[in-house]
Amino acid sequence: MKTWLDLKIGTWPLKRVTLHVAFWVIVYFMYTGLYAIQLTYATSIRNNLFYIPVHMFYYYTLAYWLVPRYLFNGRYIKFEIYLILLMIVSTLISRLVGIYIANPYILQHEHPSDWGFIEEQKWPLHKQLFNLLTFVNAWKAMNMVVWFALVLKMVKLWAERKQAALQAELNALKAQVHPHFLFNTLNNLYALTLSNSPKSSQVVLGLSDILRYMLYECNTENASVKQEVLVLQQYISLEKLRYEDRLDLNFTIEGDLENKFIAPLIMLPFVENAFKHGTSEKQGDVWININLSVSGNLLKFKVSNSKPDSSPADAQKHHGHIGLQNVKKRLELLYPSAHQLKIFDDDDAYLIVLELELNPQTKPQPQLAPHENTYADS
Repeated sequence: MKTWLDLKIGTWPLKRVTLHVAFWVIVYFMYTGLYAIQLTYATSIRNNLFYIPVHMFYYYTLAYWLVPRYLFNGRYIKFEIYLILLMIVSTLISRLVGIYIANPYILQHEHPSDWGFIEEQKWPLHKQLFNLLTFVNAWKAMNMVVWFALVLKMVKLWAERKQAALQAELNALKAQVHPHFLFNTLNNLYALTLSNSPKSSQVVLGLSDILRYMLYECNTENASVKQEVLVLQQYISLEKLRYEDRLDLNFTIEGDLENKFIAPLIMLPFVENAFKHGTSEKQGDVWININLSVSGNLLKFKVSNSKPDSSPADAQKHHGHIGLQNVKKRLELLYPSAHQLKIFDDDDAYLIVLELELNPQTKPQPQLAPHENTYADS
């Protein structure tokens, strides 16, 4: 539902306009307080009504014309020339405000005792305008707030671009999960169709459910841990159709999964990896152990599997697998200081241990129809 902050004034969202207005109101009262040290508040309030528009002219010309048109386009010499001209023009305008508006009002209402200030008001315009001391003071006053505001804008712009680049990279990584999962599952389906297995239809139905979740219901930053567990269970049920009794699989869940949220599809590649490189490459009985525990906001996910007899080069398949490389990168981007991933590669077993801090979330999440709640085959 849209709120009043979603409305626009021209091309600017009202929220953005409100933030700018709030900033200049703060600046106005800050300058009012500084000038009120020597003047009354009434005079300071009145005079700053004329000075603040000059600051605004300086800032918006610099931030929304000079910087994007010249600095961002690499036209540095022109930028420096126009910047110096803008500084001089803004300072001169500020001095004119002082000479024609602020100072006469101070003389009339404040009755200052500073004879140097009183005598200065009698000087000709050019002498007042280019008086070194007052010009430098005006220069400092003009640049202090404007450059502070510009730094805030540059930091905000840098953060937005960094976030956009991060989101683009995450979207690309997330997009790789779908075809990668589909490729592995279709391989399993192909193996079943070669033997004319009646279980092929079950694989197709299970695959459609998981793909529906992936394609239409994972376009969020966070997903319910319960729904992610259901995806794992459905994927495991598909794999069990292929391996039947020769697979010894245990999937245990500990802790309360209610109102716990995690990045979508962050756990599935580890389970895929266990099946692809732990069971499909080994003849005879194979085993996989999966344990998921949640304690408070800490999730611990363990996946271990038997390993086929292989050469040293083949042993790198676990590490070099595209699914694992993808999920490692996603973890680095999404949980940069909130996760630990440990991989243990022994002679006869492979183990991953993932620990991460779960994301806070209150929004309702997409639902996936449950098939089975736990798996424990002995």
